[in-house]
Amino acid sequence: MFRGKVDAVLRLATVDKTILYAGIKLFGFAANNSLIIVCLHLVIFEELGKMIMNNPFSELSAFIPAFVMQVYVVAMFLLVIAGVVLDMIHKKSAQYFFENAQKAQKSAKRTVSGAEKTSLLLKTIANEVLTSAELANPRRRISHLFTMYGFITFIVTTAILVFAYPTPADQAPTILPLLWHLGALMLCVGGYWFWLFIRVDVSSEGHPWYRLVRADLFIVSLLATATFALIWSAFQAMGASGLSIFFFALFILSGTVLFGTVLWSKFAHMFFKPAAAYQKRLTKADGSRENLPELADRTNPADRDRHSMELLKDASLDMGLGIEREAPRHY
Repeated sequence: MFRGKVDAVLRLATVDKTILYAGIKLFGFAANNSLIIVCLHLVIFEELGKMIMNNPFSELSAFIPAFVMQVYVVAMFLLVIAGVVLDMIHKKSAQYFFENAQKAQKSAKRTVSGAEKTSLLLKTIANEVLTSAELANPRRRISHLFTMYGFITFIVTTAILVFAYPTPADQAPTILPLLWHLGALMLCVGGYWFWLFIRVDVSSEGHPWYRLVRADLFIVSLLATATFALIWSAFQAMGASGLSIFFFALFILSGTVLFGTVLWSKFAHMFFKPAAAYQKRLTKADGSRENLPELADRTNPADRDRHSMELLKDASLDMGLGIEREAPRHY
């Protein structure tokens, strides 16, 4: 009997969510009855299930031709390439890397073999790229991984859905819309965690989370794109066409800002970071160390007797936590 009443309420809710409460009252339940909560939860889960299994781009084909969506994706891809190239020209990043590599070769104390270079490359991919092991703060690292893998999943599935399954006739595998929503959600979790609690402006310098500077352009447009994408998909699944179109427009606007402002944001940073990490490993391996002196070993008599080590000559090897004694919150 209980299941029958729930099913009856859900049938009413499926026809029109605005009469859900009226439908519950129709069966004689008080406003504080637990069945109301159960039914509402079931309806919410039903709508969430519809949303995450639904390809939101296929519904767009009713008023936006598929080729228009595809042209937009290609245009964003070209904007990223153009932005990275202009960034390289403006900051002379590529020139710096090549000149630095040539300088390191001249200062190298040993020749690094091809097998060792391959090993260093794999270590760079495994540590600095795939797991962000260079981030010592565990919270910062987890937040970064959520954001990075969420962004990759979101972008890749967007391209697949737009190019391979742009219309309702092209039924997408259930896993693709699920990954699209999951990627956007992961991006939001990692991004908002960083924005509200972890970034140095908030955690160490005492600035309010809503303070914006130009350096925030990337993270703000990234979070806006993922957030508006989820809200657009939710309203589309609920059949709220007006709100759906509104948030879709915001999704497109924020996505255009994200991919169109690469020259002024930190977007290009993700391409240079792996190259810089690999170069750093290579200079350590060949002994050039970017023309920096080797780290002093106080257990080595030759290092201990150097003039610059005179004050530390008789000091304890255990110097304590130092600046790591407490978090930097002295704003």
